[in-house]
Amino acid sequence: MNRQNKTKMLAVLGVLSALTAVISFLPIRTLGLEITLSMVPVALAANLYGPAAGAVLGTVFGTVSFLQCFSYSPFGTVLLSINAFYTFLVCVPTRALAGFLSGLTAKAASKKPRLSAALGSVAAPVLNTLFFMSALCLLFYKTDYIQGFVSTLGAANPFMFVVMFVGINGLIEAVAGAAIAFPASIAVKKAVKI
Repeated sequence: MNRQNKTKMLAVLGVLSALTAVISFLPIRTLGLEITLSMVPVALAANLYGPAAGAVLGTVFGTVSFLQCFSYSPFGTVLLSINAFYTFLVCVPTRALAGFLSGLTAKAASKKPRLSAALGSVAAPVLNTLFFMSALCLLFYKTDYIQGFVSTLGAANPFMFVVMFVGINGLIEAVAGAAIAFPASIAVKKAVKI
């Protein structure tokens, strides 16, 4: 990659990082759901520049998410008070891994640009939800706080808890995120000439 392309990539990743931070503080609240589109810039980075860029943007999203646990997010604040290290693991590495694997997914289909963008755009929000909820269950499921949700939802096991806790929300985020990231990836690729 020549110097001009590196500069262009750093500029695009800088803009996507800023966008990630802003979007993280602007969830869409409707019908009792809180939908975040924070994985859209992660998917864009993964689609445009591959796994490493996806991991970088995922780390940005995860870091912002972790910082929100210091009193901005009521859910995160409680998790942080239970175990700060586990909360970090739930927030940061899960998002970095989701971004990395989204980039690998997009790269695997790179000979077909539209398919590549579609796969990376769907993979990002789906993997984010999968990894976040898996880490949450692995590290916090037996805590009184999460067991309160389990009891309220009437979930018989961790799998049912995940489905009931984020089922509709996760599905809406995946569809909305992919619907935005897919055309945006194609448009940015053409505009930036990647």
